[in-house]
Amino acid sequence: MKLPKEILEIIRKLNSSEFQGYAVGGCVRDLLLGKEPKDWDITTNAKPEEIQKLFPEHVYENTFGTVAIKTGSEKPELALIEVTPYRIEGKYTDKRHPDSIGFAEKLEEDLSRRDFTINAMAMDVDGKITDLFNGQKDLRSKVIRTVGEPEERFGEDALRLLRTVRLATVLGFKIEEKTLEAIKNNTDWLTFISKERVRDEFVKIINSDNAYDGIMLLYETGLLKHIVPELLEGVGVGQNLHHIYTVWEHNTLALKYAADKNYSLEIRLGSLFHDIGKPRTKRGDGKYSTFYGHDVVGAKITAGIMDRLRFSKETSEKIIKLVRYHLFYYNVGEVTESSVRRLLANVGPENINDLIRVREADRIGSGRPKAVPYKLRHLQYIIDKVSHDPISVKMLRVGGEDVMKELETKPGPKVGLILNSLLAEVIDDPNKNTKEYLEKRIHELNKKSPEELKKSLEKIERAVEEEEKERMKKYYV
Repeated sequence: MKLPKEILEIIRKLNSSEFQGYAVGGCVRDLLLGKEPKDWDITTNAKPEEIQKLFPEHVYENTFGTVAIKTGSEKPELALIEVTPYRIEGKYTDKRHPDSIGFAEKLEEDLSRRDFTINAMAMDVDGKITDLFNGQKDLRSKVIRTVGEPEERFGEDALRLLRTVRLATVLGFKIEEKTLEAIKNNTDWLTFISKERVRDEFVKIINSDNAYDGIMLLYETGLLKHIVPELLEGVGVGQNLHHIYTVWEHNTLALKYAADKNYSLEIRLGSLFHDIGKPRTKRGDGKYSTFYGHDVVGAKITAGIMDRLRFSKETSEKIIKLVRYHLFYYNVGEVTESSVRRLLANVGPENINDLIRVREADRIGSGRPKAVPYKLRHLQYIIDKVSHDPISVKMLRVGGEDVMKELETKPGPKVGLILNSLLAEVIDDPNKNTKEYLEKRIHELNKKSPEELKKSLEKIERAVEEEEKERMKKYYV
């Protein structure tokens, strides 16, 4: 539980100038949890101008009194350390920012304005903890609790509603009863927060190891209706004989699989949204109900979500494609290589593996025992096959026209035989596939008879067979 030398140097410099200085907030919490802090904050009774005078290498361009000290550290999280004077804050009429900020004289005043007990602890250079609100006890009990009255804390900054869920999800903690009740009673306050800030917290929840618990907590608190209300349309919506879960249960369990596999954000959201169009396309009821076109409708719904939450164009396009094409049909012996090429063209070769992972999540979220059955492995085998150029003379750095030019001859069978002989050599040693070497070999091979040249065809056939065997072995088909 040691502070890094960069933090110690700053605090000691403050102390030597008769100022107080403490590491504070999330970095102290992470240290107590035995985790490596991702960012560091220092609080002090020095005013901004005094901090700047002590640390000439700094950045100061905000209205909160925070001075960012340049440390020269090679570690990104320690290269720029924020040092903020003890603060007291006025009312929050916009539910996000204080109307006014004043500087306090005591550490106690600063800690009392902070959001959660586990974030309201300070540590000095000797490792002594100032903990006025039992943050260490809540850490041991794995509880998220606000400092003071929950409604007052959430009224100051409505983003804290969502941050509570995010912290509980990421840390695997529970939300204290009064804090949880205050969230449920004030979910509408989240509408005061910019979509970008909401998106950032939502992404952290989805990207966490406990993403499933996080989405369930967003549902339980009522916050989900202000983030992705479209998901709630699936609550209680039964499916057909291919599913044992409701649409909501199925989508969230698909997310759980993707998170358990530590898949990317795009795969996680693609899995969560893949059947989001089902409630709007459902026809009939019971085990023979249908959802025709839910992939197309789901892609349109997803596009709306991505736009509303201000996701980047690149991320949006990928997730929309994963939802749009998650229903791809594939049965061994029924689907041709050309149809697989069309799927690749639609979803993009760079997205095809992620699409298959969404299908895995879809299967497990449906209650199927195997994520990757034989036919899905066979599809991967065909994708691999059509994604790689077959072994042919097209691989060579020379072509038929080069052979004819070198030999000053016209088209004929021997041109093809020479090219095949060159290919056989390149299969053995790819380093020989240079224009200079091959042009030299053309003249040497021209001296051989057609019968001698034909022997290279056997080597090419064996290479094709070996490549196919390796590919089949790779996908267990």
